[in-house]
Amino acid sequence: MDFNGGQRPRNKDDVSAESSTEFPDRLSLMEVRLQAQEDEITLLKSSLADALRKLHLHDQQIPLLKQQLIAGKRFVKGIIRVRRNSEKSRDSQDKTKQRLSKKAASSTNLLTRSPSLESHLHFHIFMLCILPFILLTGQSIKMFIRGRPITMYIPSNILNYEELRMDLPSQKLDLDWVYGYRGRDCRANLYLLPSGEAVYFIACVVVLYHISNQTQRHYQKHTDCVRCLAIHPDKVRVASGQTAGVDKDGKPLQPFVHIWDSKTLVTLQQIGLGTFERGVGAVAFSSSDAGTFLCVIDDSNEHVLSVWDWNKNIKHNEVKNTNEAVLAVDFSPTDTNNIISCGKSHVYFWTMTAGTLTKKQGIFGKYKKPKFVLCFVFSLTGDVLTGDSEGNILTWGKSAADIKTLGKGAKETFQIMKQTRAHEGSVFTMCVLQGGAILSGGGKDRKIIRWSADLAPERECEIPEKFGAVRTIADVDGEELLVGTTRNAILRGTFSDGFVAIVQGHVDEMWGLATHHTQNIFLTCGNDRQVCVWNAEEHKLDWCTTLEESGLCADFSPNGAVVSVGLSTGRWVVLDLQTKEVVSDLTDGNEQLSVMRYSPDGSFLAVGSHDNFIYIYNVTEGGRRYTRFGKCTGHSSFITHLDWSKDGKYVMSNSGDYEILYWDVASGCKLLRNRFESKDRKWASYTCVLGFHVMGVWLEGSDGTDINALCRSHSESMVAVADDFCKVHLFQYPCPKPKAPSYKYEGHGSHVTNVRFTHNDSHLLSMGGKDTCILQWRVKGAGTGDHKEHLASSSSVCSSSSSPENGT
Repeated sequence: MDFNGGQRPRNKDDVSAESSTEFPDRLSLMEVRLQAQEDEITLLKSSLADALRKLHLHDQQIPLLKQQLIAGKRFVKGIIRVRRNSEKSRDSQDKTKQRLSKKAASSTNLLTRSPSLESHLHFHIFMLCILPFILLTGQSIKMFIRGRPITMYIPSNILNYEELRMDLPSQKLDLDWVYGYRGRDCRANLYLLPSGEAVYFIACVVVLYHISNQTQRHYQKHTDCVRCLAIHPDKVRVASGQTAGVDKDGKPLQPFVHIWDSKTLVTLQQIGLGTFERGVGAVAFSSSDAGTFLCVIDDSNEHVLSVWDWNKNIKHNEVKNTNEAVLAVDFSPTDTNNIISCGKSHVYFWTMTAGTLTKKQGIFGKYKKPKFVLCFVFSLTGDVLTGDSEGNILTWGKSAADIKTLGKGAKETFQIMKQTRAHEGSVFTMCVLQGGAILSGGGKDRKIIRWSADLAPERECEIPEKFGAVRTIADVDGEELLVGTTRNAILRGTFSDGFVAIVQGHVDEMWGLATHHTQNIFLTCGNDRQVCVWNAEEHKLDWCTTLEESGLCADFSPNGAVVSVGLSTGRWVVLDLQTKEVVSDLTDGNEQLSVMRYSPDGSFLAVGSHDNFIYIYNVTEGGRRYTRFGKCTGHSSFITHLDWSKDGKYVMSNSGDYEILYWDVASGCKLLRNRFESKDRKWASYTCVLGFHVMGVWLEGSDGTDINALCRSHSESMVAVADDFCKVHLFQYPCPKPKAPSYKYEGHGSHVTNVRFTHNDSHLLSMGGKDTCILQWRVKGAGTGDHKEHLASSSSVCSSSSSPENGT
């Protein structure tokens, strides 16, 4: 295989391995399909027999069932059934099938003779289909997802499945650290508080990061992605607005603005619930009246502008703004009755009088109207300065009415007094320093320029290209600056010394997550083609490299020297953790890879692909050399998850059509047709989302795609789950019964794509998809050294939402 991913020459080992397994693989595939058909027939026959048995019950039960039907019992996608299967000899099974066939035939004759009995039977069967129930008749369980039966066998050590008790886990989670910053599509979202903390947001969390102490606190009362921030004139209170979002049934939720105390993290006021549409795009406190009012612009079609006495939760004014995008809003620093907003091709000057808001549009006149007016500030002289997509800073002022042109009664207008060429590309942000100097941040040129009060350039610098453009600037002390960038980084530095990143993150959807076997480090990768290695102890990015394609999955070798990363094209690379160099580069198929997993001793690597195959490799030279050992053929859909047995001989795998298959790798990647034989096998890891030991993590109504990932702790006492509804769940392990209780944790603003425990179970890492956020949760409770501590979702240093589901 060449470095660029071309197909490598096939050696004798490859050919012999494939040819030796081709015929058994086909036979195994046919056997699996035959077994599935037999399971379906058995299920239908047993359902019919059970329905006939129920007909002998008193007719008084029928009205009760009808009442339940009329009451509209919710249709449950996943029906779990338990049936007995003694796993006798094939002759015994054949006899059982014959008896069931006779029963079914006699039932058919009975129906033919009795029309009324047929209607009763139809009613009973219909009720059986729509109501969840468990038939405790044996040693296997059938779980239904989207109508597909999934058979799971009860381990031998469980003597009475009925008496199994599902409890909440003895551990809980507490948010420890948030990796990332939302700079790619949000502005004016980085401020420095007098406490020495930088305040910014990502996903549903507002982060307060103490720059000197390198500690974090978190405001976690938002229910969906935070979109905007404003700091009160007292530099203590904060307003944060969020998007609306949707619940797990797809229904829209209501957006709102929270005003909260940055010292205590206590919420002081929630305004706008039921008023704002879609989300809150911009907020601003008034300053000339000690911050009495808050201006809000929502994300409705008209971008409604409203003014609130936030302390009293009273809306004073509301007006439709414009159908164009609105990017910023603020009060005049000298007059609360004057408000300015800007956005796509406009600048509006608002006047608030007698409970009404009137606007005047800024007149561009002889100057070219920019596509976007991106930002504005008030200079110390009272001028309004705007930065636009043409790279200009425009100075605005009032002009007397042009009676000759506009006629009698014309009122004063706001026009451009001066145009200053500032940047190549857009002017994304501006900031006024205490002495009156002005800072501007550029898009295309990535420059930060310091201007005098009369807009004479004084100094400039350029931030490194890898961080993107300048999104926002926060003044630290007149010399030191904080800079938020469009590639989701926060930089700290000066014009003289340059800038270094203090916060970094991904910039596109993430899927790959792996934790080291002996150290507190973890790896993430995603659609931005970045592979990032993080230090979970020091809360920082150790190193990052960019690949040629998207990284979708990864795993550290047990020796901790290398990590394998699966890409979107079937290609996968192995990186040396010390040198950061690619030490191996191979390709399996031409579809994306979904899972990489080393065997416990590191002698094998399993590669799961969307081409329905699992490729097995021999691993030598400390993880630097890979030779194809075989290929697991038998899945009828793409591979989603897989795990190795503790002895390194077997693999368990899940696929996109909800299959659970088992493979004897040591014997040549042979499919194990008799899945009953794997019921007592011990697994080195448990990341498969389908299996007896994790059946209870599937909530009522799940459709098979609601759970993206799960991970069992190394202590085998808990299992963490990443779902499609922005939640992280913590269950007890094992949890093989439906409606298992769990703790639910919020913080992500999009589907959670992956979860992993660190090597000693001290922390759990969860990864959002579109929110590009990594959350690090501290594990607290039994076995973690602080089981006496009670976790509260209050305004603590790291407040966490820890709400139990399904009871307690």
